[in-house]
Amino acid sequence: MALSHKALARTAALFAATLGIAALASCGGGGSSTAAAPTPVAPSPSPAPSPAPAPAPAPVSSYPLAQRPGALATLLGKPKLLMVGLGTTAVADIEAQGVKVDINDQYLTNISTYGAYSWDRWGAGNGSYVAEVVASSERLGAVPMFTLYQMATWGDGFGIYSVQDDTFMKGYWENVRLMYKGIKTYGKPTLVHFEPDFWGFTHRNVTDPTQHPASVGSVNPDCAALPDNIVGFAQCLLQMARTQAPNAYVGFPPSGFGDLEANELNYMKQIGADKADFVVMQTQDRDAGCFEAQFDEGSNCNRMAGVPFYYDETNQTEPNFKSAFAAGRAMHEGLGLPVLWWQTPLGVPSTTPGGTRNAFRDNRVSYFLTHPKELVDAGSMGVVFSAGHPTQTDITTDGGQFQRLSKQYLAAPAALP
Repeated sequence: MALSHKALARTAALFAATLGIAALASCGGGGSSTAAAPTPVAPSPSPAPSPAPAPAPAPVSSYPLAQRPGALATLLGKPKLLMVGLGTTAVADIEAQGVKVDINDQYLTNISTYGAYSWDRWGAGNGSYVAEVVASSERLGAVPMFTLYQMATWGDGFGIYSVQDDTFMKGYWENVRLMYKGIKTYGKPTLVHFEPDFWGFTHRNVTDPTQHPASVGSVNPDCAALPDNIVGFAQCLLQMARTQAPNAYVGFPPSGFGDLEANELNYMKQIGADKADFVVMQTQDRDAGCFEAQFDEGSNCNRMAGVPFYYDETNQTEPNFKSAFAAGRAMHEGLGLPVLWWQTPLGVPSTTPGGTRNAFRDNRVSYFLTHPKELVDAGSMGVVFSAGHPTQTDITTDGGQFQRLSKQYLAAPAALP
């Protein structure tokens, strides 16, 4: 996913429990063969009133806008500090470096209807992968996060067609149920990120999401009342979360596609993204140096020849961090939700453009972790660093940069409002 220079950048689980305590008194009565008056019996005590259930935590939207990032951190069971996470990273690698992460993000990709490479078959199968990610997150002391990426089953961008295919969408919704079932079984706060880039492709295809067909109520009894269009599709993902896994906190990602910049906020509102719990800012799916090197090997880094991707840290020329954070702030204010920066590159520090496989240069780890207040000021609740392709830099090939800077940040973390 390539972002433009200027555009980069539940309620809580209903834990109220009713404890019913009823005092049951047994009445004993005595009689005799004579007509003697019955022995007086003390009246049975009235049943003790059941205590009122504890109130459910207030939804994020009930807080003043500036306080929502901190409110969501609290609902996730974390301190009111800017959170740092890793995605698509092996737990063993994280533990080997002794780094602490607040979020552990993993993809859920593809559906079994079209091929064996489907997340519902991973691990022991039948959706058990969700429990496996949950278990690894518990080991790390991190909030589990799932990036639902099933709309790329036919290929990136082809979701605008598969979303209209009844057979495909029946399998799609079956997998969504499996995901929410696993999250509900876990019972603790969990983040879910809905279909990166997909909303940008549908926006490009039909600017009015109510006019873009999608198989929703006609194939999914859980959302029978929702329309068969993109608005219904987005709202079904939300509705199923609220009813089937109330401990799931969900978010939509604006695409950041440059040609959609002018109307993207309005489009996200049309699909109901403002009814979610957070908004995902897709940072960039490749290291900047990968584009500079025009590297291929399946990475597709040669798709944007001549376009600068390395950020100017002085914020004088584009692309730069000031513009990226301004774009995030606009989504924070426009949708009224905390911002989570996602798929932030882990590239190695270098003043030389380019790089090599698994060691391309990028400066976002350095800037994000040494300028956390700028993230907080943009309405952010956290940032997840991850490689968007196996050829990109990860924490085992970055020369220890993430390990060093994340520990440095955690020694003096940025407070959320």
